[in-house]
Amino acid sequence: MTSVARKQLRHVFAVVSGATPKSGNADYWDGSILWVTPEDIGSLEDYWLRETRRKLTRAGYESCGTTIVPRSSIVLTKRAPIGHVAVLAEEACSNQGCFLLVPRHEADTRFHYYWLSAQADYLQILGRGSTFMELSTSDVKSLRIPQPSLKEQRAIADRLDGITGRLDALLAENERVLKLLSEKRRAIIARAVTSGPDFRGLRRRSRIPQLGKIPAHWKTVRLRFLLTEIEQGWSPRAGISVPSDDDWGVLKLNAVSRGRYDDRAAKVIPQNVKPRPDLEIQPGNVLVTRSNTPQRVGDACFVDETRPKLMLSDIIYRLGLRKDVVDGRFLVYFLTLPVGRVQIEIDARGTSASMVKISQEHIKNWRIPLPPLDEQRSIVATLAQQTERIERAQDAAEHAIELIKERRAALIAAAVTGQMKLESVA
Repeated sequence: MTSVARKQLRHVFAVVSGATPKSGNADYWDGSILWVTPEDIGSLEDYWLRETRRKLTRAGYESCGTTIVPRSSIVLTKRAPIGHVAVLAEEACSNQGCFLLVPRHEADTRFHYYWLSAQADYLQILGRGSTFMELSTSDVKSLRIPQPSLKEQRAIADRLDGITGRLDALLAENERVLKLLSEKRRAIIARAVTSGPDFRGLRRRSRIPQLGKIPAHWKTVRLRFLLTEIEQGWSPRAGISVPSDDDWGVLKLNAVSRGRYDDRAAKVIPQNVKPRPDLEIQPGNVLVTRSNTPQRVGDACFVDETRPKLMLSDIIYRLGLRKDVVDGRFLVYFLTLPVGRVQIEIDARGTSASMVKISQEHIKNWRIPLPPLDEQRSIVATLAQQTERIERAQDAAEHAIELIKERRAALIAAAVTGQMKLESVA
């Protein structure tokens, strides 16, 4: 495939948006009509979407502005997250978090699935919004997609099915290892943070759901009594690139992810925008995500070290702690455990099932177990030693996963854009 013609997506697909019936009406739910949300796509084993978590009745479908589209249409998530893609195995409709792309003429939607999956980074860049990032209909319709002959589309899709199948098997094995390592690390942390170093000592009931008993000399306190302040950041209009060492940047949401801080997850602030040094991230900060998916909202991290000139964004809180009574690392350990997340997920609120928020008042009301400060520090130091080897193995598995994904994306991009001869793709 050489010099391939391109067309705007609007000329190849009809772009259909979705909607959500009223959640409180039982007559609208638990029917037989597949209703796709972004949550249905993230954990698929392949590109076929065969089932959805929730289904609509005919009454629910007719009550809102969603549209049933045929099998083999493409699902493209427009927010939370942007750019996940799947192909419908059965006819379905969707909520407002997805676009459904219906071919206007005969096409191999597997080929177009692969092309769209190779555009994930670009689609992220196209996202707009002040509260959360979202793809616009006009931007999606304006995408220029390659249009080889139908015969070439099928040949490329067939070859990519085989290549990605092998890579996906390797990816799944590394993800399995990473999951086992994460479970082992979590178990070590859970035992120390909820029971302390002396598991046989006198214990009493805690006042935290699902926590059970804690050492008798520990307290159970609401977080408000351990805080000096809660800051919400600022998100000025930012560029698409990662800031250099000399640039000011603003944190993106994924800078706080599963208890870890990543200062590479940032966008550059244009030079004509005046930064706010008072919002600069500092070592020792405790950060909590304000808005995210139900499974990730309230994600917390401790900043051990960070590059300079990074600002707190408006979708992340910074907690000021009373350092005479609580260690930030100990707090983060507890908040990222399943037992700590129970109260976070209960508090999550939102008009969308895929994007929720927590308020400052919610955070102040969370309960945590509180050993004496010297015991907290001892637990943190012990955990650092016990988890170091596991974390190195996690880093290795994550690096392998990243390399496999990069290889997969590069092969797909080269195949669907004609930069690689089909017979050389192996």
